[in-house]
Amino acid sequence: KVLVKKERGKTDSSVRTYPLVSVIKAKLLALKAEQEENRKLCGRSYNTENLGYVFVDAVGNLMKPSYLTDAFRKFLEKNNLRHIRFHDLRHTTAALLMGSEVPIEQVQEWMGHSEISTTVNMYGHLEFSTKRVAASKISARIL
Repeated sequence: KVLVKKERGKTDSSVRTYPLVSVIKAKLLALKAEQEENRKLCGRSYNTENLGYVFVDAVGNLMKPSYLTDAFRKFLEKNNLRHIRFHDLRHTTAALLMGSEVPIEQVQEWMGHSEISTTVNMYGHLEFSTKRVAASKISARIL
């Protein structure tokens, strides 16, 4: 069950589904167990209106939208890592996908772009490594 308490995105492609890898599934199940424990500990003072949501605080209230970006900034500082915006992780995701030779159409889908031209314009420069692989495959066939 997936619930998001906000308006829809700009386009239909803003709403998408990703595969749930085992490490994330385990973390989500542990989070759900922690929430159930908090619910028992808090009793009637636990906010039961948000039971279907993934990210709630210890008493069941929805987390503020700024929580993730603030926590990310603190994580970087604590670990002496260079400051980047949380949103910059989108570019990292695209770079990893492109570097892993994922077809541009799948990168488009992962990034939620309704038009492939958006993906090409924003991340096409990252496709050079796949061009090198293609050139190697072509040369292997003709040489």
